[in-house]
Amino acid sequence: MRHGFSPTIRRRRLARILRDFREESGHTLDSASKGSGVPRSTIGRLESTDGKRIQTAHLDALAKLYGLDEESWRSLHQLAKDAGERGWWSKYKDVFSDSGLPSFEVEASCIRTYQAQVIPGLLQTAAYTRAVFTGTNTFQEEQIARHVDGRMKRQEILERLYPPEYVAIIDEAALRRFAGDPEVMREQLDHLTAMAKRPRVSIHVLPFSAGMHAANLGSFQILEFPEATDPTIAYTETATSRIFSEEDEEIRCYETMWREAHNAALTAAQSVSFIKDMITSLESTT
Repeated sequence: MRHGFSPTIRRRRLARILRDFREESGHTLDSASKGSGVPRSTIGRLESTDGKRIQTAHLDALAKLYGLDEESWRSLHQLAKDAGERGWWSKYKDVFSDSGLPSFEVEASCIRTYQAQVIPGLLQTAAYTRAVFTGTNTFQEEQIARHVDGRMKRQEILERLYPPEYVAIIDEAALRRFAGDPEVMREQLDHLTAMAKRPRVSIHVLPFSAGMHAANLGSFQILEFPEATDPTIAYTETATSRIFSEEDEEIRCYETMWREAHNAALTAAQSVSFIKDMITSLESTT
């Protein structure tokens, strides 16, 4: 799989483009089906990202009906080819779904996250991740190892030559809550200060002194993409579900929560000082 490439994103892009072409040509699903010979249900699946198996003949028939030029036709076929590939996360089906968070992170140009209870996954050390999953008492050793490996693999996007902009707001509670022993926490806090030195990484601590704030209902992420046809996505998860939102009203709600939490948080420089003070405090008690 190519770096910075996501079949999931390409499927979404293809679906949106096909729907736009159909609407711009004045066709309904029924008339497009009648004019192209492609089943209505197939066109519907292609336009809703459910079309995992994309037949060349169907694309050609729709392209002809919509009057596409050769460049647009080639772009459609390339998108369809890309959409049929598999991401690295497909090897971790026990950890991620085929269209899970990594499939969006890998093509994001900007990722903003607010984390209330634990250090953000893209900033965790392996030992901290292991301690988080061990502490839940719900995973076997083999499962824990898979989760650790998968999370470390996710972090490779921050090691790329052109990584996404990454801005993390971390609640003080996440910094204070031990995962593992003091050595694990000291290593984790040291790692945060090291990551904060990177030009495209910004870490902000939301201290207890800020009181109640707009994001107090839980953690979330906002992912933006470089292509105008790829809408911003918000991601949240619970114990039983993972939720992706892209409706304008929902995104505005997350943007508002993010902005207010960011305004209440410490600056990047203040946050590094705050974390360093925590490290010093940890060292004085061990």
